[in-house]
Amino acid sequence: MTTQTTSAGLPGFTQADFDVFGLEGLEERMAAIQNLIQPKFRAIGEQLSVDAAVHAGNEMYLHVARHARRKVNPPKDTWLAICSNKRGYKAHPHFQLGLFDDHLFLWLALIYEVPNKSNIAAAYLNQLDDVIAAVPKDYVLSQDHMKKESTVIGDMSRQDWTNALVRFRDVKKAELLIGRHIKANDALLRDGDALLQFASTTYETLMPLYRMAII
Repeated sequence: MTTQTTSAGLPGFTQADFDVFGLEGLEERMAAIQNLIQPKFRAIGEQLSVDAAVHAGNEMYLHVARHARRKVNPPKDTWLAICSNKRGYKAHPHFQLGLFDDHLFLWLALIYEVPNKSNIAAAYLNQLDDVIAAVPKDYVLSQDHMKKESTVIGDMSRQDWTNALVRFRDVKKAELLIGRHIKANDALLRDGDALLQFASTTYETLMPLYRMAII
């Protein structure tokens, strides 16, 4: 059952938001991210965290990427994260909504800082048929959150899944991100309320995999 969130006039994302990543220099791009994109992240993220909490069965907290470690190179993407830990998200399975210059991404994100990658990979490999069945064919998979490239789930064989999970388990920097991409020019992104519902449904679909990763 999809959560019905009551919200009025949530802001959507426009081409101006994606154009931020064409700005030169760290200070200029970060100022635009903070002033233009992050208020939208907070608005939609507050609602998304409520929806995610309903499906997860526990409180979920919103985090907005600060890019605090960057000193020279401006970020190529930016995102919000939702997880069960109030203090931080990188070391925990979490959900993301974010922007590159040409698309918006929605992820269940297991990034390299997660300390129990091997246990999560084992859980997925032990129930591989259930994992594959849980993910719709039009979703995508990535093994590096810093890159745009992804693989369409429908193009992946069972062996491709196994290879991805073994790499996630064995390679220190390997990651596992499963979700959806929406092109920057898609009309859905202009309607904040419709995007919220789309994102909430995506996270609900991925919630069985999230629960398996909370070990």
